[in-house]
Amino acid sequence: MESVNSSSSQSSNSVETEETIAEKSSEQWFTEQFDNLLPKIQERWPDLARQTLEATKGSLDDLIDVISIHSGKNSFGVKEQLEEIFHSATDTTKGLADSLEPLEKQLEHILDELNSTLRPRMEKPIRKRPLLAIGIAAGIGVLFGILLGGGRKN
Repeated sequence: MESVNSSSSQSSNSVETEETIAEKSSEQWFTEQFDNLLPKIQERWPDLARQTLEATKGSLDDLIDVISIHSGKNSFGVKEQLEEIFHSATDTTKGLADSLEPLEKQLEHILDELNSTLRPRMEKPIRKRPLLAIGIAAGIGVLFGILLGGGRKN
C-alpha cells in the first residue's frame, strides 16, 4: 500500500512542480514584457492612470487586482482580457521573427560571399609586404587617436 501511495504522491508533486514552473515562467515573461504591453493595456482600460499600472510592475496578480477594482469587473474577466493581449503580443512577435528569418539567411549568404571573395584579395598584399601593412595600420591608429583625442585639453 505504501508504494502505491508514494507513487501517487510523486506524480501529483510532479504535476504541481510543472504548474509552478509554468506559472513562474509566465510571471517572468510578464515582468520582462510589461513595458511593451503597457500601451495595449492602457488602450483596453483608458480610464486607468499610467502610474497606477506602472506601480504593479512585476506582479501579474497585482495588475489584475488593480484593474478589477478600478473597472468593476471580476478578476477572472480581467485575466482573460489580459491573456488576449498577451497572445496578440506573442503572435506579433512570432510574425516579426518569421519575417526576419529570410533576411537573416540573405545576410548570412552575403557575408559568406564577402568572406570568400574579399578576404583573399586583402590577405594577398598583406602577406607580400607585412611590414608595410603593420606601418599602415599603425599610422591609421595614430590618426584616429589624434582625431578622437584632439578635443581634450591637458
